[in-house]
Amino acid sequence: MTDQELIKVAEKYRGYAYNPYSHFAVGAAVLTKKGNVYGGCNIENSSYPVTNCAERTAIFKAVSEGEREIEAIALTADTDGPCAPCGACRQVIAEFRIPKIIMSNLKGDTRVVTLEELLPFAFSPEDLT
Repeated sequence: MTDQELIKVAEKYRGYAYNPYSHFAVGAAVLTKKGNVYGGCNIENSSYPVTNCAERTAIFKAVSEGEREIEAIALTADTDGPCAPCGACRQVIAEFRIPKIIMSNLKGDTRVVTLEELLPFAFSPEDLT
């Protein structure tokens, strides 16, 4: 699957966002090593801390289906530049060692970064031993 195809899946899931408070819709899609794709959207809650971002929704859907090896994640939103993950999502991306992060917006701007570029000092399992 190409980066653009994964972005298209993210755009589709952006349309499912539940965002009555921020009105900021985000879509994400992950590609697993097995070739499966899982999409996600942001799901807000009136208790803001329990809101779930699109990136985590997509990753958690993949993991809940038994996937552990994710090769790429794409995300998109209606932003001026490519939409970047928040800090919590960056750490979840790091937890699953997703090597390729594709950030985009609805205007077609994209930026692809590595995990190390996205979060150079991520916590890892090695930090807990």
